[in-house]
Amino acid sequence: MTHSHAAREIDTSRPHSARMYDYYLGGKDHFDVDKQAAETVAATYPGIFTCAREIRAFMHRATRVLAREYGIRQWLDIGTGIPTEPNLHQVAQSVAPEARVVYADNDPLVLKYAERLMRNTPEGRTAYVQGDFTDPEAILGSPELARTLDLDRPVALSLNAILHFVPDDWDPYGIVSRLMDALPSGSALAVSHCTGDYAPELWEKLVGIYAAGGTRAQVRSQAEVARFFKGLDLLDPGISLTHRWRPDDPQGTGPELTDAEVSAWAGVGIKP
Repeated sequence: MTHSHAAREIDTSRPHSARMYDYYLGGKDHFDVDKQAAETVAATYPGIFTCAREIRAFMHRATRVLAREYGIRQWLDIGTGIPTEPNLHQVAQSVAPEARVVYADNDPLVLKYAERLMRNTPEGRTAYVQGDFTDPEAILGSPELARTLDLDRPVALSLNAILHFVPDDWDPYGIVSRLMDALPSGSALAVSHCTGDYAPELWEKLVGIYAAGGTRAQVRSQAEVARFFKGLDLLDPGISLTHRWRPDDPQGTGPELTDAEVSAWAGVGIKP
């Protein structure tokens, strides 16, 4: 197990999206400034807790599907966030004990908890890179990644709840393309992304709340999320709301969720 030691100081003067997400998931690894910002979001959109939970559940299901049905044994998870068990590698290694995972995030607080990300099976391997999605070459060229993943074999690129923090002027589509270009045929892309399709005025307010805290955000439509999968073979059911993407409970006997409450698109594609 390896991780980068190039830690920056943790900024507690303003909220961070990863720490706010930790609050939504019921975690304890956040600061008062994050809690206050998250509660401001929740006051406007009480469904944010459901949205975060369903995004997390989609990641679990997508990981299992790729491991079981497509033989994926390597993952690159960018925008990892603060560890919440089960982490991606625990889900992957529950199906394939030899699975290898590289986590990357730009929040120094995630590095603080990196050891939690490294608890894997004896056969598997994990590594942590402190890197930013907007600098894909640095992530792809990191020694930690080179020691952990074989880029000549299929890799699943996991981008969960990160792309809505990458506005268009940062070229998110180009960055995803560069990352996928570095991966061989048989690799996969898994994305979850908040949307304003069901409550545009509400989400406009939420984007403003994040902006006031120093975090830019941009929600996208179903068609805009689908653009991230250009050139890939989308798995059924295509771009769907997170709770509708291959649910563990297809008969719908669990709690009834409204589309507006969830408000997050998800999809998985395979590189031909």
